[in-house]
Amino acid sequence: MIVLGIESSCDETAASIVNEKKEILAQTVLSQLDEHRPYGGVVPEIAARAHLQYIDSIIDETMQKAGLSFSDLSAVAAAGGPGLIGGVMVGVMSAKAISLAQNIPFIAVNHLEGHALMPRLTSGVEFPYLLLLASGGHCQILVVEGPGKYKRLGTTIDDAAGEAYDKVAKMMGLDYPGGPEVEKKALNGDKLRFNLPRPLKGKQGCDLSFSGLKTAVRHVIEGFSPDGKIDNANMSEQDIADLCASFQYAVADSLCYKVNKAAKIFRKEFPQGKFLVVSGGVAANVFLRESLKEVAANNKLDFTAPPLKLCTDNGTMIAWAGLERFRLGHQDSLDFRPRPRWPLDADAPKSTGAGLVKA
Repeated sequence: MIVLGIESSCDETAASIVNEKKEILAQTVLSQLDEHRPYGGVVPEIAARAHLQYIDSIIDETMQKAGLSFSDLSAVAAAGGPGLIGGVMVGVMSAKAISLAQNIPFIAVNHLEGHALMPRLTSGVEFPYLLLLASGGHCQILVVEGPGKYKRLGTTIDDAAGEAYDKVAKMMGLDYPGGPEVEKKALNGDKLRFNLPRPLKGKQGCDLSFSGLKTAVRHVIEGFSPDGKIDNANMSEQDIADLCASFQYAVADSLCYKVNKAAKIFRKEFPQGKFLVVSGGVAANVFLRESLKEVAANNKLDFTAPPLKLCTDNGTMIAWAGLERFRLGHQDSLDFRPRPRWPLDADAPKSTGAGLVKA
């Protein structure tokens, strides 16, 4: 089986080809960071236009890298949501066109399932496993039982962790995207200098919240300004480094607290499960990875995460999720409609902030 995967749900135009031997035959990612950097975040209209402009060349380049023709493909997969609907439509329509022209199956992949199943490709993780899925638009704790089979144990009730990183970075005048910049500054900071809150810590359940933490950082920054405004001009480089470190520590501590609670539920309900996995863009944060390793060890679970370059959005995760679904006999009709929201666990209670992609 050889599957082409197309990803265009946010601000990366990407394509990749994988086979059932877990080989990545070729992959290409075009980032739109320069287009969105002046705005400090992703602008949906700009993202959609960029996807439309580059999608054909990205697919062609990937096929050439792999030395394949479209007739060599077993199926074509595309991220069908959730995401910024304009971009999702571009990827889905491109995949449908290839499917129709080559008479091969089309598979609509849930973008979140792409992140969720990636460790199956990179680490050979066996079902079931406990997953922390943390990115710019999503933050959930799930049990992964198989393709299309998810049990949500917790979700953000407001902001996602990655979004909080970007917004905090913007408040401190750091470059976009904010996550890597905050992590870089935090290396030289004191994580204990600022006593920031851990939202929902001590509360029942495994749900998460980052809105209050974001507000607390804002208050710290305002405290450096004589007129109480958001202005980092009065903060020294060390002040910014300490605040970044304190914020990063608070996020990791909040996540680990809830993941630890979820791990105990997982061990009880799925005693055969062996792995704690973190995936998504925030999974590239080294401090978080190290913190989660302790949680895994304390719960007698093996920890794993995708390679750093495969944590952020990419075509490989879509191709692999498509292959996993295809070999189970799944394929979609060409009247599939792109979805701005698409929960992994359709039976989970609805949450105000869960599954939102925010610009």
